[in-house]
Amino acid sequence: MLRKFIRRTELIVSWAKSKLTNKQFIFLSSVLVGISAAFAVILLKSFAHKVYSFATSINGILKLSFINSVLPVVGILLTVLVIRKVLGGTIEKGTSQILYAVAKKAGIIPRKQMYAQIVTSSLTVGLGGSAGLESPIVITGAAFGSNYAQRYGLSYKDRTLLIGCGVAAGIAAAFNAPIAGVLFAIEVLLVDVSISAFTPIMIAAATGALVSAIVLDDTVLLNFSQEQNFNYKNTINYVLLGLFTGFIAVYYARNFQRTEHFFSRLKLGVYKKALLGSLLLAVIIFVFPTLFGEGYESIRMLSDTDPGQLLDNTLFSDWRHNTWVLIIFVGCTMLFKAFATGITLGSGGNGGNFAPSLFLGSYAGFLYAKTLNTLGLTHLPVSNFTLVGMAGILSGLFHAPLTAIFLIAEITGGYDLMIPLMIVSSISYAISRRFERHSMDVKQLARKGHAFTNNKDKNILSTLETEKIIQTDYLTLVPEDNLMRLVDLISHSNQVIFAVVNDHQELLGIIHFNDVREIIFSSFKVKYTPVSEVMIPAIDVVYPTDSMETVMNKFEKSKVNYLPVLKNGKYVGFISKAHALEAYREKLKAMIIE
Repeated sequence: MLRKFIRRTELIVSWAKSKLTNKQFIFLSSVLVGISAAFAVILLKSFAHKVYSFATSINGILKLSFINSVLPVVGILLTVLVIRKVLGGTIEKGTSQILYAVAKKAGIIPRKQMYAQIVTSSLTVGLGGSAGLESPIVITGAAFGSNYAQRYGLSYKDRTLLIGCGVAAGIAAAFNAPIAGVLFAIEVLLVDVSISAFTPIMIAAATGALVSAIVLDDTVLLNFSQEQNFNYKNTINYVLLGLFTGFIAVYYARNFQRTEHFFSRLKLGVYKKALLGSLLLAVIIFVFPTLFGEGYESIRMLSDTDPGQLLDNTLFSDWRHNTWVLIIFVGCTMLFKAFATGITLGSGGNGGNFAPSLFLGSYAGFLYAKTLNTLGLTHLPVSNFTLVGMAGILSGLFHAPLTAIFLIAEITGGYDLMIPLMIVSSISYAISRRFERHSMDVKQLARKGHAFTNNKDKNILSTLETEKIIQTDYLTLVPEDNLMRLVDLISHSNQVIFAVVNDHQELLGIIHFNDVREIIFSSFKVKYTPVSEVMIPAIDVVYPTDSMETVMNKFEKSKVNYLPVLKNGKYVGFISKAHALEAYREKLKAMIIE
């Protein structure tokens, strides 16, 4: 039945493509991609919410968080099992793969990502893994856009645009925040987007938010209905909160990556690694139950009039009315969040850092305001700081201040907090950029030397392999040859540059035709001048392991058109600047046509 429906829909869309202009078809496609992404959100969010409700009801009976500790173990082990038995043994995590696909794979995202992220993240996060569903949602939306474009033969440009539509629709549907969805797609993933691309992305985001609002209950989405008022007298404290969240963002990024890297280096089988990690996570969640799942329910509690309910059904429930116990609990939970998420993802689970950034930000904002109030230093609106803190961490981790500002503004139901959101987000972003050059996802690519979507030239150059551009059929000379030998080679080849090597193929120098043009027309000099007297040292050399960006930088620096290539200290050929540029043009042409 489902297969028949999909087939019939594809026939209708194919018919529409033949009748509509390209621009009109893109508008239609943005709606369809937006609907697909929205239903992925509905599926994930509903499952996660039902599991959380189940765990909460059980805890209400047991009066302790036993079930919270058991479910994440089950979830991570099931995730690893599905990856091994159903998904071919591997799955790519994090939104960095979208950046990589756009930059290096012409916007091609594997078909299995249309369902792999939904299945694995629902098991991990739905069953209590301390991570978020937004990154899997974003990847799923991007996969819908990419595969839709491939199915209907759209160009690289349109394929990239529909990836942005899927991303925007996913975020919009997850938070009922269409503006934030558009900004996230443009600010984080597709920073090199034209003005004309805004309309399809906005259509997709609006579609995703509308479908989500119709189908999902408000309790499933993260939103706050109360009005929040801004008092300019608290400006200095918002500045300090921006500094605080900036440093907390750096703390989280570094410790998350250390934890994830620790598990990647463990010499254990995947199931043993998953069991070890999930058991560690179980212990942490037993002590700090609010680390269970996405943690959005605890954010609501912190912004409520009775944040002490956060301690209900925990080891510290007897002190729920003690403010300092609550503050210490919130502070410790905030610090452990980086390790809990790192363990969840590093041991084999699937999820993202978007929800953890909001979780961490709300705790940081609450901790700052509540501590100062309890010390009697001031009287700050704790709820405001709890909400604004989310924007600070989100901006610091993802280097996306605009997304952070408008997301929190939209989920709070108004723009009364716009000024503090701008202050905290911009300061946190500045602090984070000072200590972490790249955002969390981009940092993974930067470490591997991959390009990013905000520089087309670097993107295309990164797709070219230096070894394939090396020309190894150049004729060579030895130092003992005279210029008659050079004249003979010139007359029987198209070469204008020659390498001079010894018996071990070590490069001694080079000779360019233009440098010896006058000499070779003198028969006396040609006969009695050895090659060793006219060769010059190479200005620079290339290695097969060099990236094409490095090679082009060497051309620019040396101001020459040919560079010799050495491998293991021995001469192997030349790279021609003209040949490299031709390869660049061919790749660019292929990406546009695809």
